Amino acid sequence: MVAASRLGRRLPLRGRRPARLLSVFATAAIAIALAAPAQATELDDADAALAKGQYQAAITAARSVLKNDAHLEWHVVLMRGLSATGQRAQAAKEAALLIERYPSGLRALGLAHDAFLAVGDETQARVAAERQRAVMSAPGHKIEDAEELVAAGRAALRAGDEPKTVLSTYFERALQADPGCKAAFLAGGTLALDKHDDALAAEWFGRGLAKLGPDADLHAGLARAHYEGDREEMTAAIDAALHINPQHVPALLLRAEHQIDAEDHTGARATLDKVTAIDGKSPAAWAFRAVLAHLGNDGAEEQRARKEALSSWATNPHVDTLIGRKLSQNYRFSEAAAYQRRALAMAPGHLPAKAQLAQDLLRLGQTKAGWALAEEVHRTDGYDVAAYNLVTLRGHLDKFATLTRGGFVVRMEPREAALYGDEVVSLLGEASARLDAKYGFARKTPVGVEIFPDQADFAVRTFGMPGGGGYLGVCFGGLITMNSPAGTGAAPVSWRSVLWHEYAHVVTLGLTGNKIPRWLSEGISVHEELARDPTWGQRMTPRYREMIRGGELAAIDKLSGAFLAPKTPAHIMFAYYQSAMAVDFLVERHGAGALRAILGDLGRGVSLNAALAARTAPIAQLDAAWKAYAKKRADDSAPTADFREPDAAALAGASEAEVDKALRLFRQKHPDNLPALLLEAGRLVERGALAEARPLFEKAVALAPDQVGPDSPYLGLAEVWRRLGKPAEERKVLEALAARSSGLVAVPRRLIELDEGGSGAGKASLLRNADRLLAINPMLEAGWRARGRALEDAGDEARRTAAIVAYSKLLQLGPIDAADTRLRLARLERRRNPGAAKRHLLDALAEAPRLLPAHELLLELATRTAAAGAPP
Repeated sequence: MVAASRLGRRLPLRGRRPARLLSVFATAAIAIALAAPAQATELDDADAALAKGQYQAAITAARSVLKNDAHLEWHVVLMRGLSATGQRAQAAKEAALLIERYPSGLRALGLAHDAFLAVGDETQARVAAERQRAVMSAPGHKIEDAEELVAAGRAALRAGDEPKTVLSTYFERALQADPGCKAAFLAGGTLALDKHDDALAAEWFGRGLAKLGPDADLHAGLARAHYEGDREEMTAAIDAALHINPQHVPALLLRAEHQIDAEDHTGARATLDKVTAIDGKSPAAWAFRAVLAHLGNDGAEEQRARKEALSSWATNPHVDTLIGRKLSQNYRFSEAAAYQRRALAMAPGHLPAKAQLAQDLLRLGQTKAGWALAEEVHRTDGYDVAAYNLVTLRGHLDKFATLTRGGFVVRMEPREAALYGDEVVSLLGEASARLDAKYGFARKTPVGVEIFPDQADFAVRTFGMPGGGGYLGVCFGGLITMNSPAGTGAAPVSWRSVLWHEYAHVVTLGLTGNKIPRWLSEGISVHEELARDPTWGQRMTPRYREMIRGGELAAIDKLSGAFLAPKTPAHIMFAYYQSAMAVDFLVERHGAGALRAILGDLGRGVSLNAALAARTAPIAQLDAAWKAYAKKRADDSAPTADFREPDAAALAGASEAEVDKALRLFRQKHPDNLPALLLEAGRLVERGALAEARPLFEKAVALAPDQVGPDSPYLGLAEVWRRLGKPAEERKVLEALAARSSGLVAVPRRLIELDEGGSGAGKASLLRNADRLLAINPMLEAGWRARGRALEDAGDEARRTAAIVAYSKLLQLGPIDAADTRLRLARLERRRNPGAAKRHLLDALAEAPRLLPAHELLLELATRTAAAGAPP
């Protein structure tokens, strides 16, 4: 469901997919792994030891050889081992020796630069970098060696050379010189990650794996490339890296970050313990510990962990940038922005901090400063995709209309604002009035709402990159971003339900200071959707029923993890459903007051488990009751239906008669099997055997009345009645479906057709179905046309005025029957505003000169004007 992205004038390396910056800490081992194995057996053994995480053995071997042999490859082994085990000070001493022995070696100088920087010796690091550039620019200097080319490319990037040129001039040339140069694959992949191009990064790391076979560094790079796009692939790549090298720090750090995202803080701490057992001063490990301490409301531990992270390099901007980025991902935007400012105080030109701060400020509503920073990052690095996207997006946002009312600032595309902007503001006002009072929430600042007709723009505003095709809306607390119905593509849903859902997040995030686990906030939002309208939210589907009965229900304190790496799109929707069901459980068993008290506890810094235990029951007891509740709810849904699929393999290749016979036999054994009922009924409809199909669909509806998706038996039954020419029966079925679901455009469309064809239940039915259609997509002509028809003959002036509004909005969509619409407007206006009526008639006749009713009404208006004594 990922939409294609816009490509701009100065595109990055290639393509644009969601990406993230590879942490300098996670790549420390990768960046220094620049040595091609020498042929000596001892050196091969040392390299093999490094690859397996046997770092001390490699260090010992290197020190032994270097007593008598100054070979560069052994220096590389030693520095790799020292770096991996956190012996940064010793690595810096070796770096000084390395420069002395290889003053013109680009690899040696690059290794020394990284070693000096790791201990905060920025002066010596700068000297090493300047020496590299001097060597590269020396007259007649040519670089032929693959490893030297990689080192030169990394030096060129530090100096600000164009990334595309570096890829082709250095890294690809290195592979031409040595197709097995691992350092080139690592450097190319890391460069792509730095420029937010996950797809290209995955390609580089994948090429390396295809050429060299399993390798922990390459697997770890591939895992990072999949971090935002596919967590399942990422997890597999981490496992592959750690299978080769159980002590691979970048892979362990990525696993810890993944666990933090899943709110598995216990698991993250255990993983970080493994990291610090290998590298006790790992800046990233301690930065992650600071994040965990912040999320656990332990300020003293947070500061201690940050101090440890900075112990090797006191002004390392990457530490605060990493802490801030993770806090931002946990919706702690104010605290995150403070950390980015700390990073910039240490290194004013640190672009990752500026880029993240721009995002945080935009989410906090500090748009002027946020846009200025985004522009600055883009001017400095024209190949940073995220900055380019933001700058481009700003140009689109500047063209939006702004509606300000009731403490809301709504920004929409101008035509959409004219069509349904007032309804957006009205619904927000209703949500605020109801939910603020229900939860005791008092908004202190206006809430911004931005509704995007382009899904890519929504994704850039929300995530910083195109992607996120499965998201309809996101709330950051004081800001809601949302796809308009025009941006939801093939997944229509009631925009009203999405907006209500997101405003519920405003309440829960506001009450807790954004200290609420994802599952609880999402669960409350879905719970409130259903409380407002039973056709919104989700229902127990056959798939959910089987997932619960099959043991896929998460523990109540682990529900947030279900959102992180869903196996299928159905699993992400199940994460929302089970979260809402958990909130239902809490409210039904312990009362709405307990839920409000839990939110208050979270806002005061109490952990969720402690709040649940204090307000409901001990976690183990609560979890057991929750699982029993969910299982009963699943059992009570379609209790007699059988959802086993018929044996598709047995039916493959069979004749039509054989399939029919097999289905009959299967249904004789399993008369309440829903898939078989629907399959057989569908086959009967295809053959025109409608009378035989009807009772099968009716039985399917009776067995599973809440199966309301695109494969709903209601739709099959309605189609049968339509083909049989029974509009009243068809209407009854479709109304039953519409009363259970608001996400099927075809249902209100068909009901409108029945209403307008004289088979409806009158104008009230037409108005109700027009409203259903417009709630899904107010950009559809049929909805406004039906609303106008339902209201135009009303006796009271207010409803006739509403009809004028409906027809006026219909005209904005450029309908094919514009002349007829203008004629209807003229009829509505002829007594209250003859001038407007005349204008509508003249416009109608300009489009359809032979439209006789328009001529007649124009003549009537002219006659009335003449009778009143005015010139005709």
